[in-house]
Amino acid sequence: MQFDVIIIGGSYAGMAAALQLARARCRIMMIDAGQRRNRFAEHSHGFLGRDGHAPDQIAEEAKQQLLAYPTVTWTNGKALGAAQAGGGFRIETEAGQTYESTHLILALGVEDILPDVPGLKERWGKSVFHCPYCHGYELDEGSIGVLAVGPISMHQALMLPDWGKTSFFINDTFTPDDEQLAQLSARGVTVVSEPVAEITGHADIRLASGRVISLAGLFTAPATRPTSPLAEQLGCALEEGPLGPFITTNAMKETTIPRIFACGDAARAAGSVSLAVGDGAMAGAATHRSLMFG
Repeated sequence: MQFDVIIIGGSYAGMAAALQLARARCRIMMIDAGQRRNRFAEHSHGFLGRDGHAPDQIAEEAKQQLLAYPTVTWTNGKALGAAQAGGGFRIETEAGQTYESTHLILALGVEDILPDVPGLKERWGKSVFHCPYCHGYELDEGSIGVLAVGPISMHQALMLPDWGKTSFFINDTFTPDDEQLAQLSARGVTVVSEPVAEITGHADIRLASGRVISLAGLFTAPATRPTSPLAEQLGCALEEGPLGPFITTNAMKETTIPRIFACGDAARAAGSVSLAVGDGAMAGAATHRSLMFG
């Protein structure tokens, strides 16, 4: 079946892109694997107008609003293959379905690659986080930990004191130099060099010696990667960010392949729900412009 635009990814960025196109009466196919990045969190924060609401609720309401537009078709499942075909694009799904369009939007999302520390995975999105703007305020200025994954974690360690007294667990991942130690000291950060054995309780750190440090919350910076290789299959360029690869786009969210746009966490070095929605709106409007003017 031929569509104007196929959007791969039905989370915040993909739906925001679809909404702009639906309101322009474009024929849209949404292909959604149903794996939102914030599915582990009970509440979404920092998203204007929906601060503190459950991510499931926000996403479901957005989906129902989008499906009210008659030119939107939604299919659940994973897109497995993508190729240029006949001046447009052909997408194959895991169910064996094939769809074609003249334009494509990749809202693939990313996978978080968590540090290999016992007890961390089970608490991810509940008491272990990556974004202080999303979760820091709710810790009510309690004791906060930053679990290092490497030098990139300096950024988090220097940020978090604005949300609470901060301990920086370097966990044998790197050794801060004198300048970095001075920066941490100036921000009141306590550096803990003893290795972390596990995370227990709510978000408590048990060190190799057996000593336990109780925390209101723990932050870390997982590596990320797009959840799908479709961008590479299509020949889109990727670039390496501080946390992992992401799809290269211009200011209008177009990739290095004409008529393929990308938005959301898979198309920026770091993101949030608010940024994903903004990126999606831009990608949708830019795709409509491309449909009109080439």
